[in-house]
Order: sequence, then structure tokens, then C-alpha cells
Amino acid sequence: MVNSVKIAVAVLLLVGSFAVCPVSNAFAAKQEVYDIIYILTNDLERVLDYKEELESIFDVKVSRKLKIVGRGDEYGLIYDGNLSSRTVAKTLIEHAELLNTAGFDEPYAIREQRYNVLYNVSYGIGPNLEPLKKKYQTLYSRLGEEVKRDLFVEQTDFGNYVLVYRIRGDEASTTRIAKQHATLLKTQKIKTSIVRENNNTIVYGESSLIDDGSVDEPEVCLVPDSSPPPAVGQKTEPAEKKASEPVEQIKLVARPKVEKTMPVDPQNGNFAQAIESHIASLRSKGLLDSEESMGWVVYDLEQDRNVISINGDMDFQAASMIKPFVALAYFHLVNENKIAYNSKARGKLEAMIQRSSNSATNWAMKQAGGPAQCNAILRKYYGHILKKTEVKEYIPADGRTYLNSAPPSDYVRFLRAIWNQELPYSKEIRRLMALPGRDRLYYGTPIPRGTLVYNKTGSTARLCGDMGILVPKTKKGERYPYVVVGIIERKSRAANYGQWMNSRGKVLRQISTLVYEEMKKEHQLL
Repeated sequence: MVNSVKIAVAVLLLVGSFAVCPVSNAFAAKQEVYDIIYILTNDLERVLDYKEELESIFDVKVSRKLKIVGRGDEYGLIYDGNLSSRTVAKTLIEHAELLNTAGFDEPYAIREQRYNVLYNVSYGIGPNLEPLKKKYQTLYSRLGEEVKRDLFVEQTDFGNYVLVYRIRGDEASTTRIAKQHATLLKTQKIKTSIVRENNNTIVYGESSLIDDGSVDEPEVCLVPDSSPPPAVGQKTEPAEKKASEPVEQIKLVARPKVEKTMPVDPQNGNFAQAIESHIASLRSKGLLDSEESMGWVVYDLEQDRNVISINGDMDFQAASMIKPFVALAYFHLVNENKIAYNSKARGKLEAMIQRSSNSATNWAMKQAGGPAQCNAILRKYYGHILKKTEVKEYIPADGRTYLNSAPPSDYVRFLRAIWNQELPYSKEIRRLMALPGRDRLYYGTPIPRGTLVYNKTGSTARLCGDMGILVPKTKKGERYPYVVVGIIERKSRAANYGQWMNSRGKVLRQISTLVYEEMKKEHQLL
């Protein structure tokens, strides 16, 4: 438990002099404004990862005020609340207690400074998403490879949409890039400008574009959707049938089930040994602790075979990786016309998967009848896929969910099933998992741009994981899908959350890169 008295004393030492300042200085004291800072480092990628983790803990009201700023050669993540000396102590204690309980590093308060404002390149803004999505396609094909990963459509706090290249640079360098892009896009009559980085919500990105139509969909039987009635004793909004909303139901298609043991193909023994050797090397260098357990599974969806399984059937904390399973339980009830999937529900499930919102997850669990009922649905109807998964608790307010669990092999079977459209609303679950975010399998790796990713990360003070489908291109222009699941779990919470999560996230990215390089040799990937 964080020492609230210690924090309060520290803040009072920072601002308490105002209480005894002369009357002549009272007005100046009241003008002092404070921010709360969570991390300060010269590694922007670490700050971006940390921001995503914090957003899963804080509610939307707080998350909207999280800002990435520059200070000299460093980047910081702050709560830009314009806090007065009277409110900063209270707010800091609230944030510190919540984050400390969840295992995060302790924040601190500082007087508001002149930070280096960060900028992005903008290609247009407006109230409608569809025109910007079309413009996105043009930019994606015209601008360089280094732009594709960080090209997004964001939604502003005022309901508009803005198409940006998230460079997060200083004003001068961002202006130079904007002018270069204006020249490249002159024939398309697309103008550029620069806008301040404002932590807007991302609604469209690379995986969204590719998922829109580049991947061939397995054949699936669709039936028209009707407005589903609410479950007994449960209030829901009427289902809304709009062209932009996926409200169709599917009939489950009988397909061969993955074998119980998911045996590893003997020809991949050397590959598994290479992964194990890499892990041993990391341990010898102190980059992995001896107390940490790990699970790694690679599954070839094209050839329908298991490639690597290291502790594939071992139980691990599920953390936020349980959330796609909650979505499955929810969609099971939607498919049975017991609850609705309308605009409100869609927004909640997007927040649950893309932004890993704990409150949205608990909403979805509650709609499905609670954790025990979610578990019962998954066990009864999908037990051949989720053989050992346990949904035991709502996500606590501090995000420290340690009771929900699953082995890597369950994630693999689940991902295989949604790829093959064996589950209700498989395509919608895939769309949710393709929403732009900072995954640990592709983002930050040398894996070629244009690789489609369906994933869900999981993080606590004791676990760092990711599970997903990667769909890179082959030299023939086709797509080759495979699954990677990586989990690193500690027996006790990390002393320095930010440092531990950053280093273990890099391990996941390293292993994913090794997997890609092997798949590249075997299947002529780019």
C-alpha cells in the first residue's frame, strides 16, 4: 500500500508555503498550476507503452488528460489537469494509491513548466469518418514505409475526425515533413498542416485498412438479424441496424477441432531449440529472471499445424488477454437473441479490446450475467476450444486481476476458431482485435509494414503477454496467417513496473521477430 502520508507531506512541502506566505504573495501563490508526472525518459517508445498501460487503469475522464510532452531530450507522460495547489495533493494521492496497488511506479507532482510541444502532420479534418478513410488509402499507397505504421484517423474531443501522421516531433522538423508530403500529394490535391499531439482516440489505422478487404474471408453462412429482445430482468437499448454496424448473426459451421495435445511438428525441433537458446541467453545476461515462467506457442494457420509449444498447456494469469473471451460470451448471447449488440454495446466492446478498458469489460461481463455465467457459457459451448480457461472475477478497479487464467494453447485454439469463422460474430471479434494499438508482436519490430495483426495484450505487475494472429505478405503478394502467443509471468510484483514491462515487452518483440524470420524462410514471406 502506498504511503499516503508520505505523499501528502511531500506535496505539502511543495505547495504548503503558500499557506504562510505574506498577503502580498497570496495572489501569485494562487496562480501556481501543477501537473502530475508518471514517467520521464529519453525513450519515446517506453512512454507510449506506459501510456497505454495507464489508460487501462484510469477512467476515461482521467485518460483524456494524459499528455505526452517533451522536456529537453526527454519525453514525459503527464496528467495535464491544470491543478491548483489546493487540489494537486488530493489528486496525486488518489492516482498514487490506485497505481501503486496495481503495481505501477509512483507518480509525483511538479509545477507546470514550458514543455516542448509535440506535433503531428495533418491531412484533413472533418465531421465524417468515411471521406478520411478513403483519403487514408491514398496516403497509405503514396507515402513511404516509415509512415504507414503511424498513419491514423483520430477522433477529437469535439467529435471531429482528423487524419494524421503521428510523428510526435518538434515544430520545425514536423513542418519540414508536412511540406515534403504536400509536394508528394500535390497531384492528389491533398493539403498538409501540423497539429499538436493531443492524445486523441484512434479509430482507424493500418490493420483497419487491411482488415477492410485485403484478407480473403472463409465462407460463412449469414442469416438476417432481428432486433434481439433483452434478457429476462435485464434492461438494454433496442438494437440499431445501421450499415456501419455489424449486426448480422452467423450459424456455427462444423469444422475439424484442434487435437487435444496440439502436437508439435517434429521438423520444427531446431526452431524451438533456437527460441529456447535465445531465452537462455537472456537469462544469462540478467534480462530475464530465474523466477519468471514463460509460455510460447506458434501455430501455422495456413497448414493447420502447431510449430512450437513451450509450456503451451501451463496455466498463466490471463490479465487483459481474457477480454476477447468475454467478448465471445457476450456474442454468444447476442447470437441467441438474449442481449443486444447496438451502438452502445459496440462502443463498450471497442473500448474493452482496443483500449483495454476495465470498466467496459466489467460492463460486458455484467450484461452476460457476471464472471461465473461467462465462465459457464465458455465451458458449456466452447469447452473444446477453451479447455482450461477460468473466468473468476470482474476486473478490479486497480486492474490487478490475478484470478482469471488460461494456458497459451487455449489462446491458440480461440484464434484458430475466429480465423476459421467457427464462432459467433467471428469477423466482428477479429475487427475488434484489429483496431489500432501498440501490440508486442509487430509494433516496434522489423517485421515488414503491411502485416495485418489481430491481437490482445495482457499486463499486470506480474505478467507481460500478447496473443495474436499475424498475417504478413508473401513474395507472391498473397497472405500467410500464423499465431504467436507469448507470456512472461513473475511470482511476485516487479519493483519497477515501467522498467520491467518495457524490458519484457522487448523480449516478446524479439521472439516474434525470430518467429517471423523462420516463417519467412519456410514460406517465402517478404
